[in-house]
Amino acid sequence: MIREFAAGIRTLLRGFGLWRTRPGLMLLGLIPAIIAVIVLAAALVPLVIGMPSVSTWLTPFADGWIEPWRGLLRTAVGLVVVAAALALASVVFSALTLTIGDPFYQRIWHAVEVDLGSPPPADGGSFWTTLGEGLRLVVLGILIAIGVLLIGLIPAVGGFLGPVSGVVLTGRLLARELTGRAFDARDLSPTDRSALFSGSRARVLGFGVATQLCFLIPGGAVAIMPAAVAGSTMLARDLLARNGAAPAPPATMPPPPAPHAAPSPLPPPPHLGAGSGAS
Repeated sequence: MIREFAAGIRTLLRGFGLWRTRPGLMLLGLIPAIIAVIVLAAALVPLVIGMPSVSTWLTPFADGWIEPWRGLLRTAVGLVVVAAALALASVVFSALTLTIGDPFYQRIWHAVEVDLGSPPPADGGSFWTTLGEGLRLVVLGILIAIGVLLIGLIPAVGGFLGPVSGVVLTGRLLARELTGRAFDARDLSPTDRSALFSGSRARVLGFGVATQLCFLIPGGAVAIMPAAVAGSTMLARDLLARNGAAPAPPATMPPPPAPHAAPSPLPPPPHLGAGSGAS
């Protein structure tokens, strides 16, 4: 399990290799990430600044407590709220970035598919498909944030379990979402995708957790997003190969002959010469 988890982390690192082969394409992938960070910062910065007031509002029962217990409780509650907000922000960032940068990330995905060989004949989904998946991702992110907040309120252990569960749950969700383009191009059903993920849970989790931890680094979300798109394409192909799925044939491959096609007629025999007629 540890080896598989580490393999997922290495898959994300492999995504950075595209900076060496396609630097211009990866630079374009930074543009939508920068826009999404600016939008989210406008919401997160006031929340962090006003966290003492939020913690006080959430814990009115501690007004009569003596110090340092009141301060410790409200600090822990503030950390849990920030962890829940960061979990939601990571998901919203991914959804917003993938939607805004759909043309850029589709080119990154296609470049990785071509470099690895046998790219699928279909594209990675339309803009409206990306928008719908982004909205679904936001809804799931809200549920994760609520779960992290509730876990964080568990006495004694909530301050530790809340942030950890946020990283794990959000990382798993990000890995499943980022591989969606490669699976959409291969027309895989949700059942097929679940089977692929269930066969490589540790590898998928390693990729997702590594991506989520990079998102938490200041400026990391912008730098990691193009590499995460490239790495997720490699992860999807790894999952297909591990489950024995043959790669999709190239779009230019000619179609095979019909199984019951009639054989081509034989050419007529050559005409006999004048002296070789039947006697």
